[in-house]
Amino acid sequence: MVLHDFYIGKAFDAYTYFGAHPTDDGVMFRVYAPNAKKIELIGEFNDWDGSEHEMIQDRRSGIYEILCNEAEPGMMYKYRIYQKDGIVLDRFDPYGFGSELRPNTASIIVDMDAYTFRDEEWMANRSKNFDKPMNIYEVHAGSWQNNPDDEVNGWYHYDDLARRLVSYVKKEGYTHVEFLPLTEHPSDQSWGYQVSGYYCPTSRYGTATELKEMIDIFHREGIGVILDFVPVHFITDNYALSRFDGTALYEYADPDKGYSEWGTCNFNYYRGEVRSFLQSSANYWLSEYHFDGIRMDAISNAIYWQGDSFNGINEGALKFIKEMNKGLNELHPTAMLIAEDSTNFPKVTAPVEYDGLGFDYKWDMGWMNDTLDYFRISPYDRKFHYNKLSFSMMYFYKENYLLPFSHDEVVHGKATILQKMWGDYDVKFQQAKTLYTYMYTHPGKKLNFMGNEIGQFREWDETRECDWLLLDYPKHRDLQRFLKDLSNLYTHEPAFYCSEYDQASFRWIEVEAVEERVYVYERMHGKDHFIVVLNMSDTHYDEFSFGYDHPVRLLEVLSGERKEYGGYYDGACMDILPDEGGFKWWKNKYTIPIPALAAVIYKVDFLPDSALQQIVGESKMMEQYGDRC
Repeated sequence: MVLHDFYIGKAFDAYTYFGAHPTDDGVMFRVYAPNAKKIELIGEFNDWDGSEHEMIQDRRSGIYEILCNEAEPGMMYKYRIYQKDGIVLDRFDPYGFGSELRPNTASIIVDMDAYTFRDEEWMANRSKNFDKPMNIYEVHAGSWQNNPDDEVNGWYHYDDLARRLVSYVKKEGYTHVEFLPLTEHPSDQSWGYQVSGYYCPTSRYGTATELKEMIDIFHREGIGVILDFVPVHFITDNYALSRFDGTALYEYADPDKGYSEWGTCNFNYYRGEVRSFLQSSANYWLSEYHFDGIRMDAISNAIYWQGDSFNGINEGALKFIKEMNKGLNELHPTAMLIAEDSTNFPKVTAPVEYDGLGFDYKWDMGWMNDTLDYFRISPYDRKFHYNKLSFSMMYFYKENYLLPFSHDEVVHGKATILQKMWGDYDVKFQQAKTLYTYMYTHPGKKLNFMGNEIGQFREWDETRECDWLLLDYPKHRDLQRFLKDLSNLYTHEPAFYCSEYDQASFRWIEVEAVEERVYVYERMHGKDHFIVVLNMSDTHYDEFSFGYDHPVRLLEVLSGERKEYGGYYDGACMDILPDEGGFKWWKNKYTIPIPALAAVIYKVDFLPDSALQQIVGESKMMEQYGDRC
């Protein structure tokens, strides 16, 4: 690391200098605490007595260091910081690579070279997935499944979790796993969003080596791994970053700016050392652990002071985000940078050189809220809110959007995805299948939180595993089976993911059927075309007509209302051919049956006129002499 770069906020490798680093002569410790009066190194190697291990301040630079011959990997340590106001506190290492299990707070010396990755093929071939399917399974590592051998907490270690999880996500059609924050944090109830250790994998699930092995296992099985990262705020506990050297070193000194709505400290992006700390942390997870992407939490609280646009733009934070993303893209051109941003701030996913923030994707919170609100409405009243479901395509091409049904939507009294659906027990499952059909055929990458796929009725609780016992009930099995087939359709058909941020990949065919509450749209890539029909009313339509500009055959490929998915629709599996004449401004007319509250996906089969005429003739004969399935 170049020290000048650290001070001016340009360093991306601060972790290679600060922290605890094993050498041939012992362990070198370095910590940045410019306003401390004195610092002692304490740990297992000196019985937590630092009187013989006072750290040396290097040239009044604010950096304290010491080479400890007695220390070795696996040992615990802290920094005993003597503040100028007389207070003495034992502190966690801001750049520590390991830690004790909460509630204990000592850092642990880690040999970061102890594990050798075997994912060369994956790393050489990975991309940002713009023209690839990306179907993300969001997971809280401690509560996906409980470990019966851990009678206290029920946690699997990273490597064991990977072996259980990887086969499940592959079977269910997911391409990536996104973990809620795995950085060290003191409170289980924060789910990792109130961070203490920005370079430290949480010890709840094992060691740095085990985390590396987990990611390696996923990669060798063809599954990407995304880390939830919190660059906006940190805990106020006095063993971590808060007033680290007795002054506001990482946070704003002004309490009106210094504290967040979550009771945490806001990072001061106007300090170069803080910017270097955070962007080096992001680079650390991508470099040392081979994560395939970082989802950055609460970006709206960085863009605007305290997350409120009325308070104005935080120019220092914007500059930091742009410089961090630009640097990370240069260092890791195939790693994804994803923003969780609930604002309408422009150009979040535009490149920095075009005055954008430099993210690759942005969560589409507007789509999520509008969609879930719409599905809560009774079918009759949906005609008064018809445009709520179509509105997303009015703004979709402004950013590279990702469609999330995340953990935030199934906690704190918000109800689970299935509970949000209008109707009684059976109808909720009907609606959920239509909801997910809409999601998976709408442009944009996908994210679904664990438990959603089995129709969980209980809100997520970080202390309990998913309610896997629900799969003993047919409706839940049917929903899971449908989502599996829908996911595999999405991941295997380029029309649903290639060029999806190009307006030529989507068009509305029918978006004016207000009274019928029906929507028809087309997804396309090259010669591959699909037509999706959504019936959001509780009326079954024997004959619903729409137009198309080519004479084609429509082949039904998926509908949640088929009996194999627990539906009631058992009609003939007939191909749809054009009727005589046109429809509205279209040259060709198609008439289809649509079950109530259902979605149907058709493959478009373009045929020469001669072949089509022959098929139409055969179809008319079959109408006279028998059904064709």
